[in-house]
Amino acid sequence: MTRDNHPAPEIPSVLFADPEAEARWRARFTAPRMSPPSWALDAPEANIYVSNASGVWEVYAWNRTTGEHRKVTDRPNGTVIATLPPDGTSIWWFNDTDGDEFGSWVCEPFHATGEKASRALVEVPDGYPAGLELGRTLVAAGVSTDAGSSLYARFADRTVTFYTSTDDAGVSALSRDERLLAISHSEHGDSRHPALRVLATDGFGTVAEKWDGPGKGLAAAEFSPVAGDSRLLVSHERYGKDELLIWEPESDTEQELSLDLPGDVLAGWYPDASALLVLHFHAGRSSLYRYDIASGELTDLQIPPGRIGGAGVRPDGTVEYSWSSAETPPVIRARGPEGTDRVLLTPPGERPPGSQPVSDAFVDGPAGRIHALAARPANAPEGAPLPVVFLLHGGPHAADEDRFSAYRATWLEAGFAVVEVNYRGSTGYGSAWRDAIEGRPGLTELEDVAAVHDWAVDSGLADPRRCVAAGASWGGYLTLLALGTQPQRWAAGVASVPVADYPAAYADEMEQLRSFDRALFGGSPEELPEVYRQCSPHTYVDEVRAPVLVLAGDNDPRCPIRQIENYLNRLAERGVPYAFYRYDAGHGSLVVSETLDQVAVEVHFAMRAVGLA
Repeated sequence: MTRDNHPAPEIPSVLFADPEAEARWRARFTAPRMSPPSWALDAPEANIYVSNASGVWEVYAWNRTTGEHRKVTDRPNGTVIATLPPDGTSIWWFNDTDGDEFGSWVCEPFHATGEKASRALVEVPDGYPAGLELGRTLVAAGVSTDAGSSLYARFADRTVTFYTSTDDAGVSALSRDERLLAISHSEHGDSRHPALRVLATDGFGTVAEKWDGPGKGLAAAEFSPVAGDSRLLVSHERYGKDELLIWEPESDTEQELSLDLPGDVLAGWYPDASALLVLHFHAGRSSLYRYDIASGELTDLQIPPGRIGGAGVRPDGTVEYSWSSAETPPVIRARGPEGTDRVLLTPPGERPPGSQPVSDAFVDGPAGRIHALAARPANAPEGAPLPVVFLLHGGPHAADEDRFSAYRATWLEAGFAVVEVNYRGSTGYGSAWRDAIEGRPGLTELEDVAAVHDWAVDSGLADPRRCVAAGASWGGYLTLLALGTQPQRWAAGVASVPVADYPAAYADEMEQLRSFDRALFGGSPEELPEVYRQCSPHTYVDEVRAPVLVLAGDNDPRCPIRQIENYLNRLAERGVPYAFYRYDAGHGSLVVSETLDQVAVEVHFAMRAVGLA
């Protein structure tokens, strides 16, 4: 039993009887991995990245001049939020407590001096991070608490609070000459579709405002990197998908960029601000382009199909990026201006084993065509229906992709086929698809999951008696909701860090998520009690038939423990078989050994439910 008297699951010491399969699944998680590097604007030889090479995801420094790599942070539950100031002399990282996401920024020298990290903004209170912009003479930081959002500016001789609001807000971008600061805000009452304001840093008066109206969000990417150029790159959705414009706030003029690409785009500047590096995402795959601002020419950089996990342009025009596909583990590459492409960085140790490819399925649903990705285990017999796990992604505004996933690969190793559904609410399919869940979240997505489930059964892929729903965060919420509203479809459910009792979750979660929920539902639980009730897994807990595994972190500010215990208590009262894995971290774990335990518990639980163990 766990310490709260809920039954704990078995943690298998060995997941697979086949020693080669056992070695493969573990190696996919333990093999060192790393993010693409980021660098200081004025000192591009100073770089940072995050890696799991030590067994915990931590921040590393890389000096390109000397070739030295060193681990910067060393905390029990890991560190992944870090940045560099323009001069590259220090490293700033966010210091929370055991994954609770509540804390403060600290800084330490870039070069190893023995000096410990210290609080960077002494006069700024602790809170949840809401943006950070580092200049040479000015630092702007956003903090969110239960009271709302506060934005601060630190100068050489003082720190000032220049903006406060009970609504969600954040620091977005600082101009190269540090005269202008862009912030996002939701004073209009919709944090999912924010507005922008540009302020003058010599007094924080308003220079310009931009809001595109209800349901049309704006996001500031970055100011031009060229001194004296105050153009701001902005993402907008005026025409039903994420697109780009360049805004000159001092004259309040703009240039919309027509790229004629399906799906969504993000972008950043080339160092001379003559072009943009465009990251395009559509139907589960990414691509990179160079967009020449003067001519409007869009050049495909010819990256293979898959997922691009991050990209940036070096001072010499080299594009550095991470890439993976479902079959191929991530690699950090560099593409030169002349078109040559090479491996840039290789983590120490052996590369992880590869996995199986994914195929596309386009399924007719209640509101249009649903895109799903499907993968079959190696050597699975043709024609025989298989046990299938439906891995439901989090977000909800995210998407499953043709990317390498050690987690997906473990389910395949266990003998499950894997289906991933880009249900309504997912990104990459336009604003209408993403926003279709407004006012009825959860139930809307599950209509699409049901349609794909029917396709999987009708096509012969899935054995209808051996289908498992699984997911984390929003995917965990959908899993629990599916078990109660579609009990006939599921043989088991695996829900990690889920919303289980929505009204209770709203009461306990961080304010940034309460603001998000108000925008998503159309109001608070006090204003719309029936909508929250209808969309809460706890409402349907009495209909659950299948065994349930729930995993949760003690310090999770997004899906807090109390509302999960409410759900588990009711399962216990009804005698439904369930297990509860509770761990000492937040919304997931950055510790590789903990991840191994959790994945082993999840997959073993499902294998037993469908007769694979």
